Amino acid sequence: MPHLTLDYSRNLTTLDADNTLLALNRKLVESGHFAENDIKSRARPLDHFRTGIEPASRAFAHVTLAILSGRTSETKQALSADLLAVLEHAGLELPGGEVQLSVEIRDIDRASYSKTVLVS
Repeated sequence: MPHLTLDYSRNLTTLDADNTLLALNRKLVESGHFAENDIKSRARPLDHFRTGIEPASRAFAHVTLAILSGRTSETKQALSADLLAVLEHAGLELPGGEVQLSVEIRDIDRASYSKTVLVS
């Protein structure tokens, strides 16, 4: 825990997914709420997407952070703001268009979450 997913529109060609995931993971470690080796992150480029209904040039990147329930609203707000700041500094551009950035924090019910670690 936690699980971080970065969804982004494929037309966001300036996104370096690996470096962005690394920066997001670092921010989570710096928060002091998560152990480094517990963070699982992935990036998913979206080939089929739409932003609004106009034929405008638009792109987006959205981070979903799923964490075990029990953290305060203030903690979740701080995590959301920190992750959004990472996206804002990731050099995301769409020439002649707009890029929308967003972050969502989701709770995972502690009672139903299971995990094990296999070591070879």
